Amino acid sequence: MREVGRVYAAPVDRLMPATGWKTMNKPLFPRSPKLADRPSETVRRDILEAFHATQDRYEQLFETLACEAAWYEKPISLRHPLIFYFGHTATFFVNKLLLAGLIEARLNPRLESIFAVGVDEMSWDDLDDTRYDWPSIEAVRDYRRQVRHLVDGILRHAPLTLPIDWQHPWWAILMGIDHERIHLETSSVLIRQHRLDYVRPHADWAPCREAGLPPTNVLIDIPAGTVSLGKAFTDAWYGWDNEYGRHQATVGAFQASRQLVSNHEFLAFVEAGGYDDDRWWNEEGLAWRTFARAKAPSFWLAKPAGWQLRLMTEEVPMPWNWPVETNYHEAKAFCLWKSAQSGQPVRLPSEDEWHRLAGFAGIGEVEPEQPAAANLHLDHWASSCPVDRFAHGPLFDVVGNVWQWTETPIYPFDGFAVHPIYDDFTTPTFDGRHNLIKGSSWISCGDEARLAARYAFRRHFFQHAGFRYVVAEAPATHAASHYETDELMAQYAEFHFGDSYYGVPNFPATLAALAVEAMGGHPKRRALDLGCATGRACFELARHFDEVTGIDFSARFIGLGAQMAEQGRIRYTLPEEGELVGYRERTLAELGLAETAGRVSFWQGDACNLKPNFTGYDLILAANLIDRLHSPEQFLASVHERLNPGGLLLIASPYTWLAEHTRREHWLGGFKKDGENFTTLDGLHALLTAHFEPVGMPRDVPFVIRETKRKFQHTLSEVTLWRRRS
Repeated sequence: MREVGRVYAAPVDRLMPATGWKTMNKPLFPRSPKLADRPSETVRRDILEAFHATQDRYEQLFETLACEAAWYEKPISLRHPLIFYFGHTATFFVNKLLLAGLIEARLNPRLESIFAVGVDEMSWDDLDDTRYDWPSIEAVRDYRRQVRHLVDGILRHAPLTLPIDWQHPWWAILMGIDHERIHLETSSVLIRQHRLDYVRPHADWAPCREAGLPPTNVLIDIPAGTVSLGKAFTDAWYGWDNEYGRHQATVGAFQASRQLVSNHEFLAFVEAGGYDDDRWWNEEGLAWRTFARAKAPSFWLAKPAGWQLRLMTEEVPMPWNWPVETNYHEAKAFCLWKSAQSGQPVRLPSEDEWHRLAGFAGIGEVEPEQPAAANLHLDHWASSCPVDRFAHGPLFDVVGNVWQWTETPIYPFDGFAVHPIYDDFTTPTFDGRHNLIKGSSWISCGDEARLAARYAFRRHFFQHAGFRYVVAEAPATHAASHYETDELMAQYAEFHFGDSYYGVPNFPATLAALAVEAMGGHPKRRALDLGCATGRACFELARHFDEVTGIDFSARFIGLGAQMAEQGRIRYTLPEEGELVGYRERTLAELGLAETAGRVSFWQGDACNLKPNFTGYDLILAANLIDRLHSPEQFLASVHERLNPGGLLLIASPYTWLAEHTRREHWLGGFKKDGENFTTLDGLHALLTAHFEPVGMPRDVPFVIRETKRKFQHTLSEVTLWRRRS
């Protein structure tokens, strides 16, 4: 494929679609486009419109920042400053277009390393103190213009055949659009958490001005019924991986609050001392409440004249008839308190019960050409509104206004699969600690606003989220996602931490031992394991090094390593035969590695484009990595910059070059050159000798990967050692 810049690029003055999204006095934000059963040029036009509208609206959100400091100071300590999120959504397009094969080269490797991976707020006390050399605002604006130009050119000129499904390269573009819509919402929450003098009102982000006292909340009978969830892979609308598969359940009769819990209804809990009474808080919630020193909802402000509410860009007198916004812990505590007050079994709904509510209320998808009959999709205001403003059958706000916390930790439906170019969207949340939110908020757009949407956050997390409660005798049931069941993940968990087979020693442990032996008397301060997979070598190296960093492109892999470091154990299933599986548990303690966990950290990253702060190492281990890189030459040309003078580089690889991972012209060896065999070892010498000298002779190290009880892969990896010249 030729460079996209020569094939698809559009003239700068044609970047806006011909039908532009500002075609009415109050335009509707484009909905998710239908991807099948329509003329291809109509689908092309709708995707183009959705792309530009999303870019415009996202950039417009940052116009609410009042000064330069607002871009560079963190709104909360657990997340990056807003300059990161301004660049991140553009970098996401470049990363996914590369993986989809729609482009061949990066636009700006430096910015794309800085903006590649965000901070996943995994724990309320996990402070991220990393310092970055952030670019200027104008540099990021210019980068966003370049990305817009790039994607616009593809959308206008690249061939398009329908339907667009998971295998279609344009899926990457739809993924980028909806990814930016997600960050439209999460960035609006960060702006709401920013210092008030760092933000300013904006005419296109005006809040609702309706306020008063709400009607009394009452219970509505919801009859028993069934729910059938999960999208087919042939569905005609874009979706995220966790929406696909199959799930059916019978839901017993229950009662649900007619309205979302309002600020006024929640006030009774606050005034009753609910934030000081440990009876209403489980262990996790109590730990968060103590850490946060919470006395009221986060966006409530106690002022001399009375309670006020922090909106995105202003503070207003408390609108008591708006929905309260809380995290899960606060919603759960309220339900336990209300249960004690009423004598009824009050709790949050399950995901299945929420879908039963939606079915009972007759909720459908947002119409494409008229404002939503809900505070949804930015069709009305840039804030919540009264809880009795939008009726849905006998209920209010079944969808819209604020997200609704559920009792259900997210889990995979039967038939779940990860998309190959975004394997870490959902799987890191299958840990029992991320609860689903349902129903969408006023700013939820695109896939977020569809009924199939399944978004989950840590229970301490703040979103535009509140809750409604249900009264039900039966407890909410939770589907298990405790064991890692993904076949590849389970294989690598066993490969790294499981049994040895046929007398072949553990491969990561063997490589770590070889590296340590070759280090000799050289300093052993910091080591980097590139392509660390599930992380066994990191723990082995930490027996000898003060600090070990593990980096892998797959967040699923490093998620298992991080789990092992944090919890000291992992659990997974292994195929035996057919549908039969065995269950495994492995611990650091049984491997003699328990004391190493505190010296190991895991990060997601691209070995060909690492962030600049990953440098100053005494050892770099690259195991079975180079023949899986899209540009191994690029990696080898710069790896010396990450090592201290005299530092050691260990490369292990079976040299199984495949075009699906590395384009043929980027192979290091395994072909004829000038009529003679040119091996990968030849290629390594040609690329590395400018900065390295070889240490010893190459050696073969075997490894065995278990596929089933009776099927194994036996492979030889060639190990070479290289010392950086002083």
